[in-house]
Amino acid sequence: MKISRRRFISSMSGMIGASVLPRLGRAVPNLSAEYFGVSPFIENNPNAVFIMETQVGSKFDADAKKQAGYQFGQSVFVPLTKEQGGFPVSQRVAIKPNLTERGKWQNGYTTELSMGVVTDVYFIEGLINSFVDLGMKGNQFYIREVNGAADIAEGGYIDMAQRIGMDAAVVSQKASSLGANQVVWSDVTDGVFFKKIPHLWPFNAPDTFTLNVAKLKSHGMGMTLCAKNLQGTIAASYQKHCTEYNREMDISVQHQHADAKQVISQNYQRHLNIGIPRWDRPGQYGGIWQETWASRCLDNNSALKPHLHIIEGIYGHDGNFIQGPHDGFAADFMTNLILFGKNPFYVDIIGNWIAGHEPGNFGLFHLAKERGFIQTFDPAGIPLYQWNAEGQVQLADYTKLQRTPLKTYYLQRDYNGQNEPYWHMVDEAYNYSSISSKDTAAYPERFQLQQNYPNPFNESTTICFTVPETAYVRLYIYNIHGEQVGRLVEGFIAPGFYHNTWNSQGLPSGHYFYKLTAGGFESVRRMVMVR
Repeated sequence: MKISRRRFISSMSGMIGASVLPRLGRAVPNLSAEYFGVSPFIENNPNAVFIMETQVGSKFDADAKKQAGYQFGQSVFVPLTKEQGGFPVSQRVAIKPNLTERGKWQNGYTTELSMGVVTDVYFIEGLINSFVDLGMKGNQFYIREVNGAADIAEGGYIDMAQRIGMDAAVVSQKASSLGANQVVWSDVTDGVFFKKIPHLWPFNAPDTFTLNVAKLKSHGMGMTLCAKNLQGTIAASYQKHCTEYNREMDISVQHQHADAKQVISQNYQRHLNIGIPRWDRPGQYGGIWQETWASRCLDNNSALKPHLHIIEGIYGHDGNFIQGPHDGFAADFMTNLILFGKNPFYVDIIGNWIAGHEPGNFGLFHLAKERGFIQTFDPAGIPLYQWNAEGQVQLADYTKLQRTPLKTYYLQRDYNGQNEPYWHMVDEAYNYSSISSKDTAAYPERFQLQQNYPNPFNESTTICFTVPETAYVRLYIYNIHGEQVGRLVEGFIAPGFYHNTWNSQGLPSGHYFYKLTAGGFESVRRMVMVR
């Protein structure tokens, strides 16, 4: 196919000039990068969830786990320009793994049984190494946790910190005993329980890039995933979100709403009346407990905004700490998945689904929707993409994901004649017809062709575009003479965000153009190849 040069040049009128981005792939260290950030495709799709498969044969294979973390990091965190919203490579990076207590106080404790309780340390080390390839140094990284002071060394985090030169610590003191350089007080806008939350420094500090790296594991709240993992970023005793409704948390009365208990009780009754699943479980560890915990959790998520939420699921943990449904003990299963995205609740919804649960049965997601954190908790309404080590994506169907049942003791139904096992799946069918079938904010409102990245590029580059409605779409590549040299898309496609990689396949250096047509929409952009 060839179009006239005059017509081609004419179609470029008003075209936005090319932005400059360093090379996306990092097969070798890119020590010249000045700015970095999350891949633009992820940033441009803040309500999508991404899933990356890993290839780890055993949870004891440290090298494979480290490689998985490195491959994930080098594909997701890329060199950017300041104009693209990049962060200086001199920036601090605060990482929140799941480092809660490993269960050493329980009879039958072994290191092997407790491995799946915490985010895998070798995955974190590989992730940090991918940042080092961008030109960052080990002393720019910080890990903080309020729980598990006795167990951080056994989890391997002290040894890892020494290898990398990073600062890793459990800060278990009360907020009142911490100095200004140890805690960051964060205001909670429209909180139900909290007015202020003391985050462990450098979480929520200026010039800090924050990562939330949860673990795929079951818990009394269903699954301990991204939203709950942030609980450990808070100084004692403010982190005790799981405290029952009628117990005090030993925090300043100035930092909590005076009518918090009354509001939580009223909300609980309202949610009970509208039929939030399992909210009818009686007792101090019933629905009122979950209402209380979820309210505090949502307050924290409104105040702390990590730049990316990640679930490390190289292996998933079935049970609670070392207790579980396997002759009384927990067990780990090789799941070989990493889930991530900008919205922790959408990531957690897909995480619950992968663990065999029906997300609509969990009150946390009902409350999150009510407070505006999400527009749906129906997994069918969340854009889902497969992600690979090259940063390439493909739309995925959540119903075709491999699921590994991870049992919980969440709101066990042992009342009203329902004798549910203590360890159970929360997988009863849920009717999503009463809520939005999809998050409308997660789907594009208009056709758009974005600037490719990187640009200039060496051999391959990525082109993204959006389609708001089913349309016949063409995405062609042309040289400076108007000759077609590439065809990336041709055919009917559904609404969504699309991400295509063009390999120049030996074409000479120079200026090239890519053109998107869809119905009456037409857009052309320029890119530069430099070999």
